[in-house]
Amino acid sequence: MNYLNCSAEELEREYQSLKNKYDEEKSKGLSLNMARGKPGKEQLDLSNGILDVFTSNSNFIGDDGVDIRNYGILDGIYECRKMFGQVLGVDSENVMIGGNSSLNMMFDTISCMMTKPIVEGCDAWYKVENRKFLCPAPGYDRHFGITGYYGFEMIPIPMTKSGPDMDMIEELVANDDSIKGIWCVPKYSNPQGITYSDETVRRFANLKPAAKDFRIIWDNAYCIHDVTDTPDTLLNIYDECKKAGNEDLPILFCSTSKITFPGAGVAAMAASKNNMKVFKERYNYQIISYDKMNMLRHVQYFGDYNGMLEHMKKHKAVLKPKFDIVLNTLANELEPVGIGEWTKPNGGYFVSIDVLEGTAKRVVQLCKEAGVVLTGAGATYPYGKDPKDSNIRLAPTFPPNDELVTAMEIFCICAKLAACEKLLQK
Repeated sequence: MNYLNCSAEELEREYQSLKNKYDEEKSKGLSLNMARGKPGKEQLDLSNGILDVFTSNSNFIGDDGVDIRNYGILDGIYECRKMFGQVLGVDSENVMIGGNSSLNMMFDTISCMMTKPIVEGCDAWYKVENRKFLCPAPGYDRHFGITGYYGFEMIPIPMTKSGPDMDMIEELVANDDSIKGIWCVPKYSNPQGITYSDETVRRFANLKPAAKDFRIIWDNAYCIHDVTDTPDTLLNIYDECKKAGNEDLPILFCSTSKITFPGAGVAAMAASKNNMKVFKERYNYQIISYDKMNMLRHVQYFGDYNGMLEHMKKHKAVLKPKFDIVLNTLANELEPVGIGEWTKPNGGYFVSIDVLEGTAKRVVQLCKEAGVVLTGAGATYPYGKDPKDSNIRLAPTFPPNDELVTAMEIFCICAKLAACEKLLQK
């Protein structure tokens, strides 16, 4: 039965049936979590071997002759820069290796441009009173948190099947020099799992911003995180920018947070020499170097970029059944009643669903009361304000599969119950 075509009497009967099911689930006192994109235990166990890489007799002299246990090497050991250069598709000289968090490096990058002009002759961003940042939405809440923290007006940019609305972006950046940048998750976007088309990447590379210090924050967090046998491909933004004479435009990021251990991984950023000169001046005062032993540990564990890709096949074997549980449950439970639309990503960490307009907050509330914790409704939009109150980010990776089945069943009951309430104006 399609709820949108039902009579009030039919909806009332459906509502009472759903309410009984919901009350039964609620009485079980469950505690299930689908709130964040955390790797599950089975994924974390895949990397336990990295803990055995070093022995007391290990050689800690790097390829450049430096003792990695000591001070020095601000931008990270050469072996690690080379490996992450392949991940990001840039030369190793354009790479800097950080700590365990790419989010931390992104925060530092915005902080640096707030206090130091990234382009000579421009003002540091803190001097720009009405500074703005573009935010493709639905998007990553922690990105929005950074620019919100630094007082940017955040402008939502609608997402399409091929990436952010480029017509809107081109018009905005060409006519407003107070717009200083844009957040991008270009492959398997958070939360929709969209990969930017070749045309979208080329249009980004050929932007003509009014602000000379406009920067594309290219967070390639899921660049090798495939979950199907038909993975998406992403055009190399850095190469396209060089072709367009816009080499300074993008700043790229990635990490092993969802490859090895989130709390003890390795992060990397890549940018042009002009950009890196400014960033390294800050880092030179901020830190002597990040954890070079951890960098070496990762290089020795993977061997090279191809070894990292082989490791990700193990992750795919764990994650594919989880995504199948989510997508099959949505298809079986919500598709017949016509109250939801969702993405079917080939990779990444999330499934994005738009429930009946005006019910997302209610769905999250009902789930919480039944013992299923989700990311807050609205979190995928700047300021936490989803104009349609419809988008919910589902994170299937953390729960064991049996718990995930239960959590998804409860989610669908809640989505249907909230839809009936809305349609019946309860």
